[in-house]
Amino acid sequence: MQAARGTSVDSSDSGSADRRGSFLASRAAWVLFAVVAAVLYAADQLSKRAAVEHLSRGEDVQVVGDLLQLHLTRNPGAAFSLGTQFTIVLTCLAICATAVVLWASRNLVDRVWAAGLGCLLAGITGNLTDRMLREPTPFRGHVVDFLQLPNWPIFNVADIAINVGAGLILLQVFRGVRMDGTRHRDDEDAA
Repeated sequence: MQAARGTSVDSSDSGSADRRGSFLASRAAWVLFAVVAAVLYAADQLSKRAAVEHLSRGEDVQVVGDLLQLHLTRNPGAAFSLGTQFTIVLTCLAICATAVVLWASRNLVDRVWAAGLGCLLAGITGNLTDRMLREPTPFRGHVVDFLQLPNWPIFNVADIAINVGAGLILLQVFRGVRMDGTRHRDDEDAA
């Protein structure tokens, strides 16, 4: 079936936002989401493993002079080492956030949203893995941080992924683009 101007309205189009009966809104966007999440999660876990192996001696490594150094620390709290007494709560929040991101990913059509949510998932699950598997105990594990900038708390690849993901999501929100690729302005124009 053809719509006006020769565009297809067949629901089998890969860019179609209307996927009734399909679990995922767009397989292509979901694959992008999954690949971004998997690659960044792997980078986070491998970099943390390398940091623990090579920085455990207590020696800092200067990467770019005083601008970027490698310094191993274990953080029981949230960003900026806040809430160090609430590690279990932070772990439960991360589990909930993971479920929300996975649930939301079913509606992805827009590629920027897909990349943003993929980054967010990688960061959340990267730090959640530390909280579940690292010492002292499950749900109380300390997150491995090792990247240090001057006058800034020490962080890791998962933290970078969370910030990039949040930035991409905010960009789309400010542009008025929804996860399904539609724009908020389209609704106003139709009314």
